[in-house]
Amino acid sequence: MRRREEIAAARLSDALLKRLLQRKLIEVKDESRVRALFQKVIGDNLQAEEELDVAARQLLQSYARDIREKGLDYRQLFSRAKEKLARERGFVL
Repeated sequence: MRRREEIAAARLSDALLKRLLQRKLIEVKDESRVRALFQKVIGDNLQAEEELDVAARQLLQSYARDIREKGLDYRQLFSRAKEKLARERGFVL
């Protein structure tokens, strides 16, 4: 996992744990262990999404000439490709 993803996962896991504890939705004996588990799950999810981004870019790269010639919207095509790949892999965006 890249440093940026690590930081995001740490911040999200801290916020999630804090909110769950404040609302008394969970009780934990070892907050650091739960925080580490949240961080791993969130980090894995971020990494999987990054892999989807790479796969979508590679897919579109093979059609780069057609995209340019037809003046298609790359961002829209990227979004569609990513959604399709996510569905195929059982990944929820």
